[in-house]
Amino acid sequence: MYAKLYAATVHGIDGLLVTVEVDISNGLPHFELVGLGGSAVKEARDRVRSALRNAGYEYPLKRITVNLAPADVRKDGSAFDLAIALGVLIASEQMKTPATPTLILGELALDGSLRPVPGVLPMALSAHEHGFDQILLPEKNQEEAALAGLTVLSANHLKMAVKRWSGENNDTHTQVELIETASDEQMSDPQHQEVRFSTFPSKKKRTFENAVQTPDFCDVIGQHFVKRGLEVAAAGMHNVILIGPPGSGKTMLATCLPSIMPELNIEESFAVTKIYSIAGQLRSHGGLIRTRPLRSPHHTISQSALAGGGNQIPRPGECSLAHSGILFLDEMPEFSRAALEVLRQPLESGEIIIGRSKQTYTYPARFLLLGSMNPCPCGYYGSKGQQECTCTPQQIQRYRSRLSGPLLDRIDIHLEVPRISIEEISSRRISESSVDIRKRVEKARLIQLERYPHRKNFSFNSTMSGNELRAFGVLEKEGRQLMELAFKNLGLSARGYDRIIRVARTIADLDFSEKINSSHVAEAIQYRSLDYKI
Repeated sequence: MYAKLYAATVHGIDGLLVTVEVDISNGLPHFELVGLGGSAVKEARDRVRSALRNAGYEYPLKRITVNLAPADVRKDGSAFDLAIALGVLIASEQMKTPATPTLILGELALDGSLRPVPGVLPMALSAHEHGFDQILLPEKNQEEAALAGLTVLSANHLKMAVKRWSGENNDTHTQVELIETASDEQMSDPQHQEVRFSTFPSKKKRTFENAVQTPDFCDVIGQHFVKRGLEVAAAGMHNVILIGPPGSGKTMLATCLPSIMPELNIEESFAVTKIYSIAGQLRSHGGLIRTRPLRSPHHTISQSALAGGGNQIPRPGECSLAHSGILFLDEMPEFSRAALEVLRQPLESGEIIIGRSKQTYTYPARFLLLGSMNPCPCGYYGSKGQQECTCTPQQIQRYRSRLSGPLLDRIDIHLEVPRISIEEISSRRISESSVDIRKRVEKARLIQLERYPHRKNFSFNSTMSGNELRAFGVLEKEGRQLMELAFKNLGLSARGYDRIIRVARTIADLDFSEKINSSHVAEAIQYRSLDYKI
């Protein structure tokens, strides 16, 4: 007998439908699995056999052949277990094939219970695009799958999955709707869209939110120049590096940056949630991620862990996990040169391309790079009234040269972070809160959304193309003169020149100015301190 079911795998950050064909024929008892499956897929043979027997079903003592199509695409993971088990039951006539086309995902334990699998959201979205209306999977994955708009049949055991799919007990169907909660003027703004989770027949509603507590800028004493630079960076998604001695507050300022970032819109939220789903790092409730991620890897991280990779089927790395958010590299010169140079591709193109012998995988990696470093190996170079620097000029140059010129060219803003004085510490003045700063950032963000209506995502000044620079980066006469002086005196590259104009464009947006005047250019030039200190 023959059975045909549908499962899915992950290719890059997208789901790929897989047809699971099961054929049972006369012959010596044997289980053959074909279709270019990885080791975890091939091990499904033993999991399925034990799960069927322990769940009370008969395991056919015949020749069983399972094919996973398309056969030329490598597949990995344990998400095919449930589809294979149900295929065996159908082919052995222990159950009938339901009429509704259903995507089937789930890992089987030896006792027949179902375990959750990663990457459910992209696979469910792919099924929805191909006309599927229903998905069957473990209970712990149901809320994640519901985000795709499918009817969800969830189960915690193989026997329950059979009942759900055959229609004997379908009281846990779920689906998700996108609804508008904004006013009439805000209906077109994707940031005001909400996700509602409904369970039938109870009609229970649940809003997915990320309640992440981040430090506030009002907790940071002094450092007004640095805060202004981070405000500009957040408004235009410009890459930043903080340079200062130990104890000056670089890490504290970095952790405050997410509090002034604009919220993810629906498209960005789905993209980020898909990446975390594939990486197996989606929180247990499975809701949409609505706040911009902040990733802070250790300086011992490898190239593959930073960019993504793997032996056969790559997985997203820290660059992709920081997509639409912040990648914070504390003590940046301590990272290996090879790992830092990996950043050049995503900083320029916004994506990571990983090549394998038979396939190429592409992961989105458009993030704000936030780095920090000491001014010298001992950390006290240029610190007035503090501990004296003991480093020689050669040591300082060697330390700073760990960051290559091409990498620094891709960092828009360089901020000096001095130690705060005793007067500032003792005064305890209340600084401007992140809420107030965020309001200005969001207004500048709306200006950029209107300026680049053709872009679907990441419409920030930091990603202006050459044509957009010529159209929106026009300088007034005094501004052009300042840029000419900066180009000659700082030895800027063409990329550095363009990045100063992009930063000046963001500063003008924060001032609600259509034109870029000399004050905007002057402030942007101040944020290039490493150009004339290295």
